[in-house]
Amino acid sequence: MENNIDFVIPWVDSTDENWQREKEKYKSDILTDSRDIRYRDLDNLQYWFRGVEKFAPWVNRIHFITWGHLPKWLDTNHPKLNIVNHHDYIPREYLPTFSSHVIELNLHRIKDLSEQFVFFNDDIFITRPVSSRDFFVDGIPKDMAVMDIAFKKDEVHGSAVHNSVYLVNKYFNKRESIHNHFTKWYNPIYGGKLIKTLLLSPWKYFTGFYTSHLANAYLKSTFVEVWEREYERLAFTSSNKFRDMRDCMQFVFKFWQIASGNFVPAKPLGRSYSIGESLDRITSAIQTQRHKLICMNDNDYIEDFEDSRQSIIKSFEKVFPDKSEFEI
Repeated sequence: MENNIDFVIPWVDSTDENWQREKEKYKSDILTDSRDIRYRDLDNLQYWFRGVEKFAPWVNRIHFITWGHLPKWLDTNHPKLNIVNHHDYIPREYLPTFSSHVIELNLHRIKDLSEQFVFFNDDIFITRPVSSRDFFVDGIPKDMAVMDIAFKKDEVHGSAVHNSVYLVNKYFNKRESIHNHFTKWYNPIYGGKLIKTLLLSPWKYFTGFYTSHLANAYLKSTFVEVWEREYERLAFTSSNKFRDMRDCMQFVFKFWQIASGNFVPAKPLGRSYSIGESLDRITSAIQTQRHKLICMNDNDYIEDFEDSRQSIIKSFEKVFPDKSEFEI
């Protein structure tokens, strides 16, 4: 069972003129987020595949989600690679979509997706060996049950994270959840982050969950269960062409697994960096292979995007100088 774990990664080529024309047909309103950074490509995806081949050769299959375009260098005939077009799994009534929330909420519909899978964004890379047990133990996803502040009770439409916490509070009693899974919540593996949980314990409801922008381990059955319970809410999000502040997001499944106790306590496998604020730390972390996983989050504060992009590529080349079998 431990070896039947898939990876899922979505990708978009924002330079594709056909995609651009399609996107321009749909106007967004004040509640949506269609900024360029939501689609900007650092042109470093080949290093994601090199990392998988070198450091996670045990992966069962890779489901590569795309609007329709593909990297020119990608070998689509690789036996572990499944090319998934949006229309292959997202219901027709929700297409076309330019929202990552829609792409992510419907992952369980991917044909032949394994029950256990790890979801990556295309800015999350493997830079050191990882094992299947870094993500699952006996078929149960690994995660952190650490409290955070994300929303106030009965307040909705603040953000996709807020809305996802709101849904979890509808179905789970915080005190019962912690009582039933006490050692998963108050576990020494979380280190100093336990302090937040202790401070937020008096609240009767979940104020939020700690999240790190890294790969998430999911059970397909969790997606199915949440859709069955909250079809209307998830369908609303899936109907939005662009990210909307009224949306829910993939974290609703993560929070659901934690609140239900369906997880194994773990600490983060890596670290997330902001390119605009931490370029030197990013390039250093890549070259020294400091983390098992590293995320390089794009933002609005990058002064020289091209220079940053080239610096990251040069760093990756030092770790992954050779092509993978996923490349032509």
